Formats: sequence, structure tokens, C-alpha cells
Amino acid sequence: MRHIRPFACLLALLSVAACGGRGQQAEAPPDLILHNGRIFTANATQPHAQALAIRGERILAVGSDAEILALAVEATQRIDLQGHPVIPGINDAHEHLTIWPADTVMVDTGSLNPEWDALRPAIVDAAGKADAGSVIRGSIFGKAFHDTRLDRSALDAAAAAHPVVLGTVTGHAGIYNSRALDALGIDEDVADPMGGRYERDASGRLTGALREYADWEASRRAGALVPDAVAVAQLRQQLEQRARLGITSTQTMPVATDVARMAALLAQADPAIRVRVISFNTTTPDGRAPYVDVARHNPTPMIEVSGQKWIVDGVGLEGSLTPRDQAHLHAHDPQGPFGPGGLPVLLPQAEIEALLRESLQRDEQVLVHVFGRPGAAAMLDAMDATGGAEVWANRRLRFEHADGLLDDLVPRARALGVVVSQQGSHLDASMFEDPAFGKRLGAGQLLRSLLDAGIPLALGSDGPPNPYVGILLASVHPNRPDEAITREQAVIAYTMGSAYAQFAEDDKGSLEPGKLADLAVLSQDIFSVPPEALPATTSRLTLVGGKVAWRDPEF
Repeated sequence: MRHIRPFACLLALLSVAACGGRGQQAEAPPDLILHNGRIFTANATQPHAQALAIRGERILAVGSDAEILALAVEATQRIDLQGHPVIPGINDAHEHLTIWPADTVMVDTGSLNPEWDALRPAIVDAAGKADAGSVIRGSIFGKAFHDTRLDRSALDAAAAAHPVVLGTVTGHAGIYNSRALDALGIDEDVADPMGGRYERDASGRLTGALREYADWEASRRAGALVPDAVAVAQLRQQLEQRARLGITSTQTMPVATDVARMAALLAQADPAIRVRVISFNTTTPDGRAPYVDVARHNPTPMIEVSGQKWIVDGVGLEGSLTPRDQAHLHAHDPQGPFGPGGLPVLLPQAEIEALLRESLQRDEQVLVHVFGRPGAAAMLDAMDATGGAEVWANRRLRFEHADGLLDDLVPRARALGVVVSQQGSHLDASMFEDPAFGKRLGAGQLLRSLLDAGIPLALGSDGPPNPYVGILLASVHPNRPDEAITREQAVIAYTMGSAYAQFAEDDKGSLEPGKLADLAVLSQDIFSVPPEALPATTSRLTLVGGKVAWRDPEF
């Protein structure tokens, strides 16, 4: 692992301490000056400024208008920010850039949590409008997923001439019709992979419900059917969308293809923002698939390939591999299999320890999806069994989500150097019209307590990429208001926290001399507008390495 500054510097931004910052570096004239702005630097020694100077791809100086404009020479370009706020470029710590068949037709479900009786006619309607053989896809939540009437046969009856896939909003399960199973080469004799399940009825026939690692295998097979040219166009569109939001870095864990192909597709897409591609590993009926060697490398200056992600447990909606028809038995129980306190673990403890040992041998950062307390405890136990704090304290093993990292586990996680990557989209269950689900989630999802304990916090999207929705939800935390953090803390988690989570805090995450000139000029002041106005925020100007990645034509 590279030598890096300790987390104490980042923690200073989130509390009252402060680290020594870099001095102004004005030995050469700047190429570009941004002035007359309201700059939030995320630098504890100089949190606010009016102007900054850029030379090449890095920041030369930060300060007042008078200080920075004095550095200009005739060739220096000047941009008057007209009072607009500026923040370090957003670094989405957890997302899934994806690809899909070009002929996909989305089902208008009418709500985020549709019932099967309402969903069925919507599928019939989509099939009636779609070209022959087109893929029909929809998104479901608990009401439909836990209704066992919804299965392969029901989808065949609704749209037998089309491949149909209904995926849960969490991405941890899907329900496929016969045409879709056939297209993906999933036969009746398919064996369950470790940590996954092909659901079967009493007679042993596939019901079409695929769980966890079985569903991700299906997603990867579907992605293999997407031609490169189509995939590249889709990725370009997604990357531009992120640049428009002021996202200058994103850390993606590809589900629909493997890490090597995603890196190659991104190289063709020629991204204007920085992309870290993290291997999303798979399993087989015999155990974990062979370790994917993604020793840190950069296919292009804007693309980094590093890190290994594993799924240790599931999500409270699906209950890992708990039968779909059992949800009503545990509706209000945070300690049950559908709550953060009791969510079952997917991987055997020996496999968790083995993957940690392999990562140490290859000096590779590990990211683990951990939703429930049993999964968090299993990971901490495995870290202790593979060397404890002496080995892990500085390796920044990441808990993705960590909803079940409860109070009693926090001291252990801090001692072992765990970094938590949380997602704002997970913090508001009310949007799914499922109060019981929200109550279960509210038993965990620590934010403020993690910062108070000195645990590094990064924020990401894991869904729609709008970071200002994430900042809103982290700062009000509908599921657990007592764990809300300030907007400033949320922005720091989305910038310095995310940079720390990828060993990049020496280069990005704050606006200070010597760091990369990655920043966003925002359409409104995200620190003062009413909470409900935050999601409307866009970037007027997004710079990555001092170059324009996005500019609003009206700015």
C-alpha cells in the first residue's frame, strides 16, 4: 500500500482539530484563475476562500481575490464566478456504471413499491408496445418481491414472447421469465453458487427468482450480449450525466460485466472524469471464483483499476437467501433475518478469512458489502484471525453500507482501521411506502456516531447518481434523525472521505495548493438553501485536472 497521510487530518475537517496544510505555491504564473466565488475548500486550515489559481492540472494557490488575482500574467485566463459556490469535485465512493441490451423496454410500474396485481397489466401493456423479442424490464420492491404468485409462470403469462426481468431496487435479486432464462443459458439443472440461490418450487422446477450471487451471474451473462459499441455509448451518456452534477471521480463496481471488459469499454469511452474500476467478484457452486488479479494499474490517465469487492451478506429487503414468503413473520423485527441486527451471512467464515489472506498476499484493498450485524461481526472476526490491528489498521478495508455496524462493534471497527462507505439513498425508507422496512433500518445506519468514534466515512450513491440527494438525506437521515450529520460533513465525506477511501487524499478531495484541480461551480449554495431544494443542484462548470469536463452553456 502507498504511504499516505493519517486519517487524523481528514477527521479534523469533521470535528474541531486541524492539520497543517500546504503553503501557497506561487513560484510560476497560473494558467487559470477562478475569482469572486464562495469556495468551500474542505481543507481544515483554510475552509473558505474567494479565489484559486490553477497551473496545469493542479491548484497553485487559494485565497482572497486580491491575493490570487495578483498572481495573474497577461496569458492567464480569468473566470469571474459571479458569487457562485465552489466545492471540491464530488467523488462517488460506490456506484455501478452499467450496460444493458439496446432494445430494453422499461415497465411503468406506477410506484416504487408496486403490488403484483398492479404490475401485471403494466407488463402486458409494455409487451404490447415493444418490438418482437425486446427485453422487458421493471423494478420492484417488497410488495411484489415477497408475493410468491409472482414467478416465472406468471411472467410467461403476461409476456411470453419477450424476455422479462423484474429486478429488486437493491440489485440483490431478480425474477425472470422462461424466455429470459433461456436467453441467458440458465437450465433446470443449474446448481446454486456459493452465496446465491436459484429458487425452485416444490417439484424442483425453477421459479425464475434468482438471489444474490445467482442473480449477479445472470446480470453478467446479460451484459455479455451487449455489443461494445452500444456499451460504450451508454457509458459515455452516464459519465456526462455525472459531470453535469459536479462529479469528478467515481468508483464503480461493475455488475453487468467483468472488471477487464469494463476498463476496456471505459478506455474507448474516453471519460472526462476520473473512474476507478473495482472488481466485483463472483462465486461458483464450489466456492469463490478464482481470484481476479487486478493489481493496481491505470489503463489511461483517467481510469484506475484496483480493489476487490465481495458480498458478505444481503440486504434487509430480501433477507439474504431467506424464503420470500417469510417477510411477514419478521415485519417489525430489526433482529430478524430482514433486519440489520439479524441478516444472515452469505459466505462461510473460512471463505471470508481466505479472501482476506489472498488480498494481503497481493497487497490489494478489500471492499466488502456488509449490511447486517452478523456480517459486520464476521468480517471483524476474520480480520482478527488474519492478523488483527497490526496487519489491518492502515489497509483501509472498506465496509460498504455497514447498516449493521452497531454501537457495540464500533470500537473494534475503529481499532482495525475499517472505512465505512455509506449511501444517502439508503437512509430514507419512506419513499418505498413500507414503514416496517424503515423501522427495521432505523435500528442501525450510524453516521454521526461513526464520525464521533473516529471512523472514516465516505459517501456514494449506489443508485441514481445525484450527490445532492445524498447530502440531503445524510443531513436529515429520515430513518434515524439522531444520526444525521451536517451538510459540511456530508460534503467532506463525498470529497475527502471518498478520496481517503481509495488512497487518493494526497491528490484530490480538497481544494488546496498542490492538489488536482478537480472542482465544481454549483448552481446554488448547497449549505444554505432549504433541504428540499438540494436535489435541484447542478454544476455550472466542472473542472477535472484544470480541464473543462462540463460547462453549462448559460454560465
